[in-house]
Amino acid sequence: MNTHPYLRSFLAGIFVPTLVMPVMLAAFIVVRVVLQVPIPIERGLVFPMALVPTIWGLWNMLWMETHLSMHQSLGLHGAVLPAVLAPAGALTASGLGILSLGPHGVTWFQSCQVPYALIAPLFLAALAGYYLVWKYIVGFLNRVLGIA
Repeated sequence: MNTHPYLRSFLAGIFVPTLVMPVMLAAFIVVRVVLQVPIPIERGLVFPMALVPTIWGLWNMLWMETHLSMHQSLGLHGAVLPAVLAPAGALTASGLGILSLGPHGVTWFQSCQVPYALIAPLFLAALAGYYLVWKYIVGFLNRVLGIA
């Protein structure tokens, strides 16, 4: 009997972003509509909402395929994902005119300036958060689904 390990791995991977993305959407709607922040957030929102769960599922499938040969922990594998997503997202946002790089920081939507000194600790916090989420939540789901 075929137990479809790749399908189970994909479903375990998409679990967290599928739960988090609607909460982020609700927060963005409150910021944009209720608080009337004049930043066109929706331009940069739809694309990540469509891709991030799929990327997480594919990333978990990649771990399932390679963990026996590489012996890499799931948490460390998950912590590498922001290092892939951040440059790809910045490149895409820059190409779409949502993000522009300056000498002292980045500018989102031609109105919100974020200094590089703030981006570095936020990126490190993202690495730590991804490590914990992948180690404990995705790892738990992988064990429940019989993948790990």
